Amino acid sequence: MSSVSSDSRTSLPPLDVDLPPVEEVVRLPAGFRAGAVAAGIKASGGLDLGILATTNGPASVAGTFTTSRLPAAPVRLSRAHLEAAAGRTVAILSTSGCANAGTGEVGERDQAELGDLLAASLGVERELTLAVSTGLIGSRLPVERLRDPVTRLATSGLTASDAAFGTLAEQLMTTDTRPKAASVRLELPGPDARPRAVIVAGIAKGVGMIHPNMATMLAFIATDATAEPGTLGTALSRAVERTWNQLTVDGDMSTNDTVFLLASGASGAMPIEADDAGFNRLADAVEAVARSLARQQAADGEGATTLLTCGVSGARDDAEARAVARSVVGSSLVKAAAHGRDPNWGRILAAVGTATVDGQPVPIDERRLVIGLCGVTVFAGEPVPFDRDALARRLARPEVEIRVDLGAGGATGEAWGCDLTEAYVAENSAYST
Repeated sequence: MSSVSSDSRTSLPPLDVDLPPVEEVVRLPAGFRAGAVAAGIKASGGLDLGILATTNGPASVAGTFTTSRLPAAPVRLSRAHLEAAAGRTVAILSTSGCANAGTGEVGERDQAELGDLLAASLGVERELTLAVSTGLIGSRLPVERLRDPVTRLATSGLTASDAAFGTLAEQLMTTDTRPKAASVRLELPGPDARPRAVIVAGIAKGVGMIHPNMATMLAFIATDATAEPGTLGTALSRAVERTWNQLTVDGDMSTNDTVFLLASGASGAMPIEADDAGFNRLADAVEAVARSLARQQAADGEGATTLLTCGVSGARDDAEARAVARSVVGSSLVKAAAHGRDPNWGRILAAVGTATVDGQPVPIDERRLVIGLCGVTVFAGEPVPFDRDALARRLARPEVEIRVDLGAGGATGEAWGCDLTEAYVAENSAYST
């Protein structure tokens, strides 16, 4: 048998993603400085305390947080400070190895004390500081051990360099096996009508307890473009909806997820408003960075050996396309089949049929449904013959690509996940309190 469908009408090309090219490199935009140290939170002695700060006054900032009804202390503090400072910030304090979640009022006091210490060290109001934390739920931050490192790092340990941003990416890591970074270069108009070079760059962590509506993941995206907090919020919401909310590793939601988008204005480009011609260029760059980081996180999922991607086309609207894609990559049976290099397309079909939007099933017409697996059409209203051995060899690649066309409209969506392995179970059964 042929390893591809003999009917060209059912061939599904890769989903067309119209975003600017991304480099998976660490790059710190102008107007920011960063640093990280080992302060004794992690038993391993690794980097566990970091700061991202501005070089010259407050930056505009927008944030997106976990939807958990039990958010961690740093999430509550950051939400309050974002509102109080009207979307301006000077510094973000990052701790890893301790989530400071489920710690009650004492955890909130610990977080506030470190925030006040950071603000005093930088000579700014406390509301101009934000916080993130990741690690074990239920344990307190070792505040006594952190006071001196916070002060030293804030006053003399921050540099405006790519390398410093790289150390911050390493500091964020807990069960990650490697840092995640992405950057995009673009041009935006300057005040003299000449284009200004602008950078949008991000770092992220999180490879477990990751499920749509954010995840156990932290991300900082910084740009030297000029934009008000509301404009950044619009761009960030769009990016998160299309990328991080489409990422799932294990179906569990965290207490700590946070994404910040900051703009320093140091490029000298004209301010961008949500209704400007340049807004889509900036928003597309933010989305491209977020998409790259989300894919890197999925590929580094706890115990993962395979990046699992699903592109959906032919949907009635974007929400339905995204829901179907999420349902497929979130299926434990699909994940297990990917790990076993098993071309069991029936599991994909079953996952397509369970997709919902706002609790309502996505309408699916089986007669119009087409499913492709690693470039091979396996279903087109009915089973399509294919060479199982040849397809199994394709499934051994580092990325398993699933394509679904619903035949109902022109909307598209993507989602990312990873295979389900014995190593995932072993790692999480040993993640002890």
